[in-house]
Amino acid sequence: MSEDQQAGAMEEGIVPLNITHQYVKDLSFENPGAPALFLQPPDGAPDIAIEVNVTADQIGENLFEVNLHVEAQAKAGETVLFITELDYGAIAEVGDIPEEHKQPLILIEVPRMLFPFARAIISNVTRDGGFPPLMISNVDFVDMYRRSTETAE
Repeated sequence: MSEDQQAGAMEEGIVPLNITHQYVKDLSFENPGAPALFLQPPDGAPDIAIEVNVTADQIGENLFEVNLHVEAQAKAGETVLFITELDYGAIAEVGDIPEEHKQPLILIEVPRMLFPFARAIISNVTRDGGFPPLMISNVDFVDMYRRSTETAE
């Protein structure tokens, strides 16, 4: 892409980004209290802790593997109801853009595009594990990126 084309694409708001593949890299669901848990369910709503992280590795010229890691744990008091972990990956191809724009594009926009798929997988696996589907709220990937760059400095 020539500099004129690059400048024109950036001015028009066209982001040169293509997700070529997306995939479940690792998925785990633990239901440590089954079957007893279902025979005598705990009282009240469970406490649910959710952790989301994003990593990226350059795997080729303008190619990046982005990994969205989602972990969720539900507890009732000290009793663990379920633990689920998902690594949802993607291969993203970034066009010819200035280097300073690549990292935010890879660590903000790609995870934002992957998140609905990861959320659906978590929802399905918790439902299939015998619990109500866990619907994870939207994640502010801009804020995550800002915090990670502030920590790095």
